Amino acid sequence: MSTVAFTIIAIFTLAAAIAAATLQKLMHAALCFAVMFVGISAFFFLLGAEFVGLVQIFVYIGAVAVLIVFTILLTRHEQEKTRGVNWSGVVVAIAVFAGLVWAIAKTKSVAIAPSQVQTAVTVQKIGELLMTNYVWPLLCVGVLLTAALIGALILVMDDKS
Repeated sequence: MSTVAFTIIAIFTLAAAIAAATLQKLMHAALCFAVMFVGISAFFFLLGAEFVGLVQIFVYIGAVAVLIVFTILLTRHEQEKTRGVNWSGVVVAIAVFAGLVWAIAKTKSVAIAPSQVQTAVTVQKIGELLMTNYVWPLLCVGVLLTAALIGALILVMDDKS
């Protein structure tokens, strides 16, 4: 069952990623980008990492993809403007893919089984750590994201005077 689910999710995610890279209309590409994030979160759920899958949904789909869509909606002036193929981006993507394939091919497989984790890491334990030991980094990230959002709004606002 997991092999079939993995194959379906992989095809779904790759199709959305290819559509995001090749569609001519920027809004359609951004929405396919969000669909690709859904596929990635499905991989995490399939692996049993529910917390990471939910963070993927909340942060990348709920914040990043929505911010990209809002930016496109606020900044575009021509409704039917399409974008061309960025051939330098295609060359860079192929080079990165070739480098990753080469690195995977040269990596030796690990024969030693990893040690078993003594206690299971639950969402409650992660939440307790975030609210006790890591509360300051969490607050700093929140302030940083708020400042970035305010800066983006200031850049996009029209000057009425």
